[in-house]
Amino acid sequence: MVERRGKRGAAAQESILPEKNEAVKVAIRCRPLNDKETTQGHVKIVNINKARGEISVQKPQSGEAKQFTFDLVYGDDAEQGNIYVESSSPIVANVLEGYNGTIFAYGQTGTGKTHTMTGVIGDENLRGIMPRAFDDIFRSIESDSDQTQFLVRASYLEIYNEEVRDLLSKNPKNRLELHEKVDSGVYVKDLSYFAAKSSDEVRKIMYIGSKNRSVGETLMNAHSSRSHSLFTITVERSELGADNKQHIRVGKLNMVDLAGSERIAKTGATGDRLKEATKINLSLSTLCHVISSLTDPKATYIPYRDSKLTRLLQDSLGGNTKTVMIANVGPADYNFDETLNTLRYASRAKNIQNKPRINEDPKDALLREYQDEISKLREQLNALNSGSTPEDVMQNMGIMSGNTAKTEVVVD
Repeated sequence: MVERRGKRGAAAQESILPEKNEAVKVAIRCRPLNDKETTQGHVKIVNINKARGEISVQKPQSGEAKQFTFDLVYGDDAEQGNIYVESSSPIVANVLEGYNGTIFAYGQTGTGKTHTMTGVIGDENLRGIMPRAFDDIFRSIESDSDQTQFLVRASYLEIYNEEVRDLLSKNPKNRLELHEKVDSGVYVKDLSYFAAKSSDEVRKIMYIGSKNRSVGETLMNAHSSRSHSLFTITVERSELGADNKQHIRVGKLNMVDLAGSERIAKTGATGDRLKEATKINLSLSTLCHVISSLTDPKATYIPYRDSKLTRLLQDSLGGNTKTVMIANVGPADYNFDETLNTLRYASRAKNIQNKPRINEDPKDALLREYQDEISKLREQLNALNSGSTPEDVMQNMGIMSGNTAKTEVVVD
């Protein structure tokens, strides 16, 4: 267990709002033309109006423009810090209050999703959303009330060829299974969780997992992500309520870097790359079907179970989560179809209604288990200090000498 203390305390309880529906927030980011596109004579067909939240894409042959409006839009001059503050920092703050939050990057391969989520490690200005979120979480914990206890845990997985893998495991290529609980939803059986005391420790966890992630070279991207990755930070907080009892809230922050959709002919995929691309496109196609079904009032079935990705994102799309989708697009004329498709699905995602609520006093909170264990140990210590023998203490605690029960904490 890692216990953090900080300074917001009981005042945080006053900020709890009644449960209500909330739309998925959608941001668009367009990268600059790259050197290869410029050398080959491709031209920019995407225009951004940040002040009005508008983006238009021009059809190369006819010049006809398609225009969309989103919560946030970013052009090729956007700074990493501004994107984080405007799109993601509010969700991070909500997670510290006990909400679930998801931030995920979506779009064609080679459009900068991993740069948006992870950024350049070691470069202060080019850090992505994930390391900035780590800093915000621990900065908030340090400024919270001295009476508030925190437990922070991190996990990191990937979905590669429809197999769920633990990127923090000693055997990261082992396949894990998805299970579901009535009260807490879908989870990954035997997934590793690591407690962390600081943002530096979480960054190390991210770095270790990133080295195990499946990447490969295609014609579209020299370092193409061949898997979907999901980095999760779970924040448990315990504070004294008006009833003089400890109350626990648990917030979970999912940060998802999706593999990119791709046309096989453009990426030159063969062999393993072809198999990877096929699985990637199938899971992303299912994601698009889920988005379409959630925004179609006539839909009677949501195909969450058709892929591992959509099962893991089930609560993030239509469930108990505050969600922001960052759709990344390319600016070049030869990617018109892909850019238009990304914008269309991102536009539909704006209409998805989630039902976020604060997760209060969940049964599986580890903080409560630790607090109970500490209370038992204190009782034993007090009994010993009052003159009782170790045998008396064991008997009073229900532990019989020579037949000691083993208590084990299992983290799903």
